[in-house]
Amino acid sequence: MNGLRIIVTALLCTLLLAPAAFAGEVRLSVAASLKDVMNELTGSYQKSHPAVRFVANYGASGTLAKQIEQGAPVDLFISANPKWMAFLQQQNLVDAGSIAVFAHNTLVVAGTAGTRIASMQDLAKLGRIAIGSPKSVPAGEYAMAAIMKAGIGSQLAGKLVMARDVRDCLMYAEEGEVDGAFVYRTDALLAKRAKVLFTVPPALYPRVTYPMGLTTVGAKNGDAAVFYRFLQGAAARQILGRYGFSLK
Repeated sequence: MNGLRIIVTALLCTLLLAPAAFAGEVRLSVAASLKDVMNELTGSYQKSHPAVRFVANYGASGTLAKQIEQGAPVDLFISANPKWMAFLQQQNLVDAGSIAVFAHNTLVVAGTAGTRIASMQDLAKLGRIAIGSPKSVPAGEYAMAAIMKAGIGSQLAGKLVMARDVRDCLMYAEEGEVDGAFVYRTDALLAKRAKVLFTVPPALYPRVTYPMGLTTVGAKNGDAAVFYRFLQGAAARQILGRYGFSLK
């Protein structure tokens, strides 16, 4: 009996001193244009934090924000513009003190190699142009701002094909379903068949800014807080730069 008690005691001590058996979970809602770089960032993080499991949801920033508003379980939100972060902040659904700029991007028009255009005015020559729905897709909102400021809104009437998110815009361009598509430069760099036709003049639209912030739920998740700090570090910045994101 004494031997049995010693064994049981030893096992209990081992269990108490051992790391938690269940992996920590960090739930991410991230703008679609960040999918590839975020997958690499989470993979890199897991090399030194193997017990952490990520559940990532990628999509249009407006759609993601609405999901959070409706109670979707999210720890960290990264939007493709400040508008949707402010939307959640107004409802006290994100920790205001954690809101910070994650990265910047540039808007371009992409299309197949055979397409010959070099400016916003040249867009009128195209038949179909993909654009993210401006109501929920920041890339589409930036693109529409550029179209209107360039004074070509009437010339593009009936030519714009609304897409669910910026990655769908790129897919349409890749598959030749449209003659051109408004996407981010980082998306175009990932394309296999489409290429950058021209860069949209920065003066025509607000700077593409990705704010990130912990939700009020995520602020209480220790694993989410540590990953949030990782995203602000040198290793993460190096990965972002390699994917073409601007950090200043």
